Amino acid sequence: MKLKTDEFEAKMKKSIAMYAETLSTIRAGRANPEILSRITVDYYGAQTPITQVSEVRAPDPRTITVTPWDSSMLKQIERAILASDLGITPTNDGRIIRLTIPPLTEERRRELKKQVERMGEEAKVAIRNIRREAIEKAKAQKKAGEMTEDEEKQSEKDVQTLTEKYIKEIDTVSERKIKEILAI
Repeated sequence: MKLKTDEFEAKMKKSIAMYAETLSTIRAGRANPEILSRITVDYYGAQTPITQVSEVRAPDPRTITVTPWDSSMLKQIERAILASDLGITPTNDGRIIRLTIPPLTEERRRELKKQVERMGEEAKVAIRNIRREAIEKAKAQKKAGEMTEDEEKQSEKDVQTLTEKYIKEIDTVSERKIKEILAI
């Protein structure tokens, strides 16, 4: 009985989804409402993402607007943005909070590129760890007599094919983000 690779493929897909989600929070010099998705405010006693208590939009490439559904949240949202690691000072006109995204310097672009490459390597390590886990499971099944040596080899081959596929996908996601960062 050959190793079922479905569960390992699901884990690899989840790793890539997490990686892509993490990349979406990196500011690339263009207004992206996703950068606010991890900032939370106290909303009636619960820490709630800003994106769930207000409308967050990017009306143009350099501006993000935050329009709270409850106007009493305006000050809290402003404080949360100031306290975050975004490095952007919000402007509040009493109804809407505006964030003006400054253009990235060449040096900052290079730093972000290195950061994306480092995160890409970490994602690849996660994929390789899943491969190792799958191969160990195949060896354990072989040792327990649940599969033959040929089935074990085929299982290892299948897992390696999956690993290569998802590592290429990580490279593609990384290249896309780097292209976005380097675009002026």
